[in-house]
Amino acid sequence: MDLTNARWRTSTKSGTNGGNCVEVADNLPGVVAVRDSKDRRGPVLVFTPRSWQAFVAETPAAG
Repeated sequence: MDLTNARWRTSTKSGTNGGNCVEVADNLPGVVAVRDSKDRRGPVLVFTPRSWQAFVAETPAAG
C-alpha cells in the first residue's frame, strides 16, 4: 500500500505518557492507517473507516 501521501496525526486517544503514541492517517481513500510514533518506519495497520470507527468507539480514553 502506498502511504506516500498519508498525513499523520497523533491520535486523540494517545495520552501524555512520554511518547507512547499512536499516529493515524485518515486522509487516504477508503482506509485509515495507524502506526507507532516511536517506529515511524515500522509496520502500519490498515483499517476500513467503518472498522476504525468501531475500534475507537470501544477503546477507553487514555489517562
